[in-house]
Amino acid sequence: MPPEADDDPEFESESEALGRRRTAEPLRASWQPAGATPPERPRRSGVKKFTATFGWRAYLVPILLVVTALVVWDTTQNAAPSGSDSAAGDTSGGGDGGAAQSSAVATEIPAGEIRLDIPTAELPDGGDYSKSGQGAWHTVPLSEDSGDRVGDAGQLFTYTVDVEDGLDPGSFGGDDVFASTVEATLSDDRKGWVGTGDVSLQRVDDSHPEPDFRVSLTSPATTKELCGDAIKYEASCYTSAHGRVVINLARWVRGAKAFGGNMINYQQYVVNHEVGHALGNGHVGCDKDGGLAPVMMQQTFGVANDYVAKLNDLPGGDRDAVPADGKICLPNAWPVPQPKGD
Repeated sequence: MPPEADDDPEFESESEALGRRRTAEPLRASWQPAGATPPERPRRSGVKKFTATFGWRAYLVPILLVVTALVVWDTTQNAAPSGSDSAAGDTSGGGDGGAAQSSAVATEIPAGEIRLDIPTAELPDGGDYSKSGQGAWHTVPLSEDSGDRVGDAGQLFTYTVDVEDGLDPGSFGGDDVFASTVEATLSDDRKGWVGTGDVSLQRVDDSHPEPDFRVSLTSPATTKELCGDAIKYEASCYTSAHGRVVINLARWVRGAKAFGGNMINYQQYVVNHEVGHALGNGHVGCDKDGGLAPVMMQQTFGVANDYVAKLNDLPGGDRDAVPADGKICLPNAWPVPQPKGD
């Protein structure tokens, strides 16, 4: 039996071919002898049959499959992994420093290069300090009268006091002076964070394997690596990626213009502000014109909302944190400030 037309679209019987000839076309002798059985025509394989059916379109299928696979692969490679820190810094709050690199989660500085003119944010004149360090820190040992838990309410947070290797101790009085200032500030159970009744704090040394955060005196160069350098002003920050409260040595030595040269008050402020971020607090603005600035206001840059709002109204900043409403506060170093004379 000859193959059916459905078996092979390209095969047709002689009668079909003759029927399609024009009437004026002369007939030709058949190649097949009369009464002879035609030879069995080999059937095409599945691939050949597919190709014969669809013609040149069949060759597009493997090409489209390859292109589709490449697109899927490229999309999955470029997608940010779940839970990764790919934003420009820690938007949970932030100190006076930066929301810096994509891999770091830090506070204060918005992402991207920014040019701002904020006179009160300029570093004041003052003593010399080490511009750079070794990028590693050592923990200051506890003294006999340090390391007590302060507060008995709320969650206990432990911390170390660290100093970057390679800093000139003459500029900040040495490790013990820095450590005692930090611990005294965080141990104030009336004006400090313990006074809120929400937390307890305890300083530990390097025998404690995993403190909740490290308060670290750090050179300006290393600070910029951790906190970001999108703005020109010297700043401190808290970086959750490293569990480190980064205290900029330049600010520790020279303070901020808003504090009018009161170095002790500024040092207390910068410790409380950056530790406030480690405790989960965000930025706020001046809420009462002429009143004390909240400790979580970015007072290193100024105590006027109009100035501080410029930092937040930028890519990576918290636009809702501080309104440009003209309010100006007085500098304040404490989470729970006390009435004058108390």
